[in-house]
Amino acid sequence: MNLDKFKIAMQYAMPKHFISRVVGKLAAAKAGALTTTLIKLFIKQYKIDMSEAEYSDPAHYKTFNEFFTRPLKEGVRPMAQGDNVITHPVDGAISQLGDIVDGQLIQAKGHDYSLQALLGGSEDDTTPFLGGKFATIYLAPKDYHRIHMPIDGTLSKMIYVPGDLFSVNPLTAQNVPNLFARNERVVAIFETEIGSLAMVLVGATIVASIETIWAGTVTPPAGSDVFSWNYPTKGENAITLKKGEEMGRFKLGSTVVLAWGADKADILDDQLPETVTRLNTAFATIKGSEEL
Repeated sequence: MNLDKFKIAMQYAMPKHFISRVVGKLAAAKAGALTTTLIKLFIKQYKIDMSEAEYSDPAHYKTFNEFFTRPLKEGVRPMAQGDNVITHPVDGAISQLGDIVDGQLIQAKGHDYSLQALLGGSEDDTTPFLGGKFATIYLAPKDYHRIHMPIDGTLSKMIYVPGDLFSVNPLTAQNVPNLFARNERVVAIFETEIGSLAMVLVGATIVASIETIWAGTVTPPAGSDVFSWNYPTKGENAITLKKGEEMGRFKLGSTVVLAWGADKADILDDQLPETVTRLNTAFATIKGSEEL
């Protein structure tokens, strides 16, 4: 067995939820000098540019989670110009992107998966996105781990889908079928200028939690049930976020999947698999709008 096959086999075998819970507790612990030492080792291992962080001193962070979800300095991710521009929601790298064909999304060469399964199984939730576009963006350990809005939007629904916790790195995406539709995830659906926009926050091995700015840590009771929450899109209780505003964060790394409907927006030609993404840079243009 070669090394890659061994790594995949180990993921199937290991108790991923148990390991993730243990790592989550450690990442949330205020361990003083030990926490600072671990942060310094992590910075060195993954070559993290702390000059971009609001607080560059590792000793500032009381827990590893505080460091991992560190805010950026104001102005280091300037917003792409143009009201017609849809921006990247995260720092990361594009895994796959393109058309949603017959309700399927490309995971990797030889692997497609169901949009309906990704969104939690509801046909009604899936219909607005059929024939549209999608993009999968992988966040590596070195990346900034807050997720921001790519366009103005008003939250209409959140869905928690229980599942596995495989790694979501490129090797696993190429070898584990239905990866993003089998891992634990939180789906946020927004009403926007281009209609419905889905932002899917996919969990992974040692992801201690997924948070949204309106619900905090999303932790429904353990089990196999899908949970959903509907939100008002009008009135004083509506949750409206502007392009560039934070909508959620990962404690430890993962993946974001975006999806929107048919004939709504065109992905820019220079956006390709393996393209490095930077928050607030241009990703797509609204259909019918003037090109960049």
